[in-house]
Amino acid sequence: MTKHNIPLGKILGIEICLDYSWFVIFALLTWMLADSYYPDEFKDWSTLTYWVTGAVTATMLFVSVLLHELGHSVVALRYRIPVRSITLFLFGGVAQIGAEPPSAVAEFFIAIAGPIVSLALAVFFYALEPALSGVEPLLGVAKYLAYINMALFLFNLIPGYPLDGGRVFRAIVWAITGSMNRSTAIAANVGRFFAFLLIFAGTLQIFNGNLGGGLWIVLIGWFLDNAASVQLQQVALGGLLAGKRVAQAMNTHYATVPSDLTLQQLVDERILGNGQRCFLVERDDKPLGMITLHRVKEVPRQEWATTKVGQAMLPIDQLKSVDPDMELWPALQNMDRAGVNQMPVVQAQRVVGMLSRDDAITYLRSLQELDSVRADKRA
Repeated sequence: MTKHNIPLGKILGIEICLDYSWFVIFALLTWMLADSYYPDEFKDWSTLTYWVTGAVTATMLFVSVLLHELGHSVVALRYRIPVRSITLFLFGGVAQIGAEPPSAVAEFFIAIAGPIVSLALAVFFYALEPALSGVEPLLGVAKYLAYINMALFLFNLIPGYPLDGGRVFRAIVWAITGSMNRSTAIAANVGRFFAFLLIFAGTLQIFNGNLGGGLWIVLIGWFLDNAASVQLQQVALGGLLAGKRVAQAMNTHYATVPSDLTLQQLVDERILGNGQRCFLVERDDKPLGMITLHRVKEVPRQEWATTKVGQAMLPIDQLKSVDPDMELWPALQNMDRAGVNQMPVVQAQRVVGMLSRDDAITYLRSLQELDSVRADKRA
């Protein structure tokens, strides 16, 4: 959960969140529907009816998006892949799936599930229209939701990553090549191609006088290009770190503190004094847990002087850890899925080091510099 998200509750154990940017698109969509779309479709409504129907339609659109993302999530859960959250935001919704699919087949079914839900919703609302013909506002909502869900279905089938169609395309390439990284790179490049097409099409719309619609298409293209570029960077990083082990990047000089130290002493002497943010908690040279700046901040400041580190720490049996012989890239992905910035490195039930994001970044920079030196020598 980030500070930009509002928790709405849980469905099937999945946290449902609302990004603050959602309010922007909700307001704009409600205004567009109430001021333009519904007055063009239905001439004799009152102003209040236009605005209420617009707001209801905008809400139902995001319910449709949520159901689309739940489609992905349910299939992911069937493959025992954790789903951390679903967030509704400016460009729709995104499910935070906690791991890569185990196979091309799993990727295919997880990816296609969302568009199938959108298609089913389009058919449902279209079939509902005759029954609502006597109540124009409800008929208007059904007609728009049938149209927009069909549009979502077709748009998401564009074979460019990270759209659902791009993920389906990636699954097919993965099945053919046997390489998830190669298929991701191919699908992401196709995704960038379609993103540039959208940006070009939106720019043409702007020059033709459709400023609002054109700008929106440009923004979608920009968003897709950024998402695809991130995937390409991930593939490049995975390739650079291929074969590298946790032991090569971990820090063996990690900080330790006694369990009977107060949080105030920890802050004054270690965090502010030395700039350290993560500590292994020990008693008689035996590791008991980990204390981080984040854990300290969860304790009210007025209680720091009386709260011991051992009371605020995360116990050792609850800590996520990695083996020093584990490949570095999967270990970093595990850290990301766990939502932590550091993990103890444990071998034979003994802590032998600490792996942090900063350590990984430093190690990565060293690799890049060495690769650059080799390239210069070859040139």
